Amino acid sequence: MNEKFFDLKTEKQDRMINASLKVFARNGYQYASTDEIVKEAAISKGLLFHYFGSKLGLFVFLADYAVRYMKMEIVKAVNEKETDYFAILKSIEVARLAALRKFPHMQAFLYSLVREDDAAAVKATKEQRANLKTLQEDMLKNADYSRFRAEAEAADIEKWVSILLEGLMKENMKGGTFKAERYYNDAVKCIDMLGSLVRR
Repeated sequence: MNEKFFDLKTEKQDRMINASLKVFARNGYQYASTDEIVKEAAISKGLLFHYFGSKLGLFVFLADYAVRYMKMEIVKAVNEKETDYFAILKSIEVARLAALRKFPHMQAFLYSLVREDDAAAVKATKEQRANLKTLQEDMLKNADYSRFRAEAEAADIEKWVSILLEGLMKENMKGGTFKAERYYNDAVKCIDMLGSLVRR
């Protein structure tokens, strides 16, 4: 992590992080513009490069920061003893809501990090992407899939949930302003609906 950056006032840190998350999430690494980031953050390009050195340095910082921040929120929200798959999912959404209230584009950035295909960015964030995968696996390590209907495959359900939640994220970002509370309410409704379809 970039310790010098954390000497800045919190408001400026958050502004720079939010602007960067938004631009990288929307455009991917290759097409993200540092000009757009500094304009969005209302800072100089010199300041950005002073703290991160390069666009790649900023991207790696964001990947690390976003994975750590989301993990912190999930650890607080998810009960390790919970085994109901859909209850765990709803706890994860509580964690996401807490993160998205402060960093509205963090989850969209994490989705884009998983799909990133720029060779330099992929290589530079290998550790962060591995940590994100481990976090996703750890979130559901105690989930009991035995309560699913016989025809409901766990891997299929996880894929459907991922597609639904990412779609809801995009839907609630329309118009340029992310509606975190509405996203959360929609996500919980979808989880409950899917749960009612596949539980025994």
